[in-house]
Amino acid sequence: MSDATDTTTDTARRILTELGDTWAVVGLSNNRDRAAYGVAQVLQRAGKRVIPVHPKAETVHGEQGYPSLEAIPFDVDVVDVFVRSDLAGEVADEAVAIGAKAVWFQLDVVDDAAYDRVRAAGLDMVMDRCPAIELASLSRG
Repeated sequence: MSDATDTTTDTARRILTELGDTWAVVGLSNNRDRAAYGVAQVLQRAGKRVIPVHPKAETVHGEQGYPSLEAIPFDVDVVDVFVRSDLAGEVADEAVAIGAKAVWFQLDVVDDAAYDRVRAAGLDMVMDRCPAIELASLSRG
């Protein structure tokens, strides 16, 4: 494993275990066929409060949804991003603006410039990884 991978693994572990339990999941709706739906269930089983963020503002997994990050009326610890890479940078900037502690770009969501901006703002960030997979590896290791 490379140093970069080790660092990313350490950051993922810190986000999952130390940075708080309120996760805004951008792109989460009641569509059971979308990855966000299943990952949100895994996060809930791990003790995270999962806040759906989607234009429809649907209630998902028992939590009230919001149309945007800035509409959430309480603090968010982690912003988990399930949108296309070309839209993810804007979400990352919104995460910084609302005072989140970390940003997590899901598998296949990559924006190096957004990563650099988030890190420069002092937040932790993981890109192109899945918290459900990382949680499973934590429980094994």
